[in-house]
Amino acid sequence: MALLAVTGTGTEVGKTVTTAAVAALAHTAGQRVAVVKPAQTGLASHQDGDLAEVVRLAGPVDTRELARYPEPLAPATAARRAGLPGLPKEAVTEAVRALDTDHDLVLIEGAGGLLARFDDEGWTLADLAAELAAPVLMVATAGLGTLNAAALTAEALARRGVHLTGVVIGSWPAQPDLAMRCNLTDLPDMTAAPLIGALPPGMAALDRDAFAAAARAGLGAPLGGDFKAADLVARWHS
Repeated sequence: MALLAVTGTGTEVGKTVTTAAVAALAHTAGQRVAVVKPAQTGLASHQDGDLAEVVRLAGPVDTRELARYPEPLAPATAARRAGLPGLPKEAVTEAVRALDTDHDLVLIEGAGGLLARFDDEGWTLADLAAELAAPVLMVATAGLGTLNAAALTAEALARRGVHLTGVVIGSWPAQPDLAMRCNLTDLPDMTAAPLIGALPPGMAALDRDAFAAAARAGLGAPLGGDFKAADLVARWHS
């Protein structure tokens, strides 16, 4: 049994695609996979959310969404504005532990960045990972400005004693600029964690087989893929 929380350096950095990529490789390898989205924001109850996207891309993995709020805000704020109860941490830990008993891998996808609050008590994905003793995978953007956000995320995890498994660049372009190329070496240095993935842009538009192939090429061995950071650094060294 294994747990892995997936966070990002902010919103729209590729968390869902990265979560789906990890799930796809584990599912292809024959593992029993579950994906938990504690809170989905910005969608009505009848709309497909991030977990539907994971299943579309990764295949028939088990999923669990515990709360949904209509406005695209941090979960605690979205719940308060909708007049709905926030999501208590105990409900999430109970759901994750139940899934952990009969799955080989349980992925927990956060909302926004690491310290986005889920209820008015103020708990975050960092707190959840600490309570569950779950390592965290960080999804970062490729370009200018990512180093500060990545370093702050790593520092927040370290203060709570949470292990940062590594960093995945959520979308690595075909023609990276200077800042992006430098970040290949600076991200591991700033976060004290290895670069274990760089996914190509547009993965969400791929069919399931092509998505799995891109996931294998874009994720490193700790996540079941073939990616090697040294090869990418050597290609773009200047």
